[in-house]
Amino acid sequence: MTSPTTPALPTAPAPAPASDTAPGLLAALAPLLAAESDAEAPAAGVEPGDLEQAVWLRLLEQLQETGAAPERPAEWLRRAVRAEARRARRTTDRERPYRDEPAHEPGGAEPHGSPEHSLMAAEGRRTLRAAVTRTPGRCPRVLTAMLDPQDHTYREIAGELGISQGSLGPMRSRCLGCLRRMLAAEVPAPGRRGRVR
Repeated sequence: MTSPTTPALPTAPAPAPASDTAPGLLAALAPLLAAESDAEAPAAGVEPGDLEQAVWLRLLEQLQETGAAPERPAEWLRRAVRAEARRARRTTDRERPYRDEPAHEPGGAEPHGSPEHSLMAAEGRRTLRAAVTRTPGRCPRVLTAMLDPQDHTYREIAGELGISQGSLGPMRSRCLGCLRRMLAAEVPAPGRRGRVR
């Protein structure tokens, strides 16, 4: 008499080697990583591309060490971007000038014709103009008119924008507040003290 055979249980497929997983995983995560890096980089004081590179390196190290992709790749990537941004902020806070290089005080006098001064002034103008274009509603037009080198009067600006002169002041205040908050998130405050968490 033959004994009944037990049906074979389905087996989970063997995990693909890391070398097979990496290209597909990198391609799938690239847009998310670019977006997360663009969001975190300004506050960390680094370029988004540098942040992306650091996270790719961490992912490849994990693939090599464990031989498998993270269980939830998107969540892992978000955590990795934030961790690398914190690391970049800590590094920036610890950086000091060389002994032979004079430290620049924020309010200190620096020759206006120096390349450093010209570069910093141009960078400040570029950052300001870029932030103005990202403000909501009518703010880009209001702030652009306010920043015009011809220094228009309130009456001229209100006429150009097609609004009453009385409403220009409150609108200007709201737009400047919005711009201030945006720039505070992008530009680290000079001489920050304390631990970064």
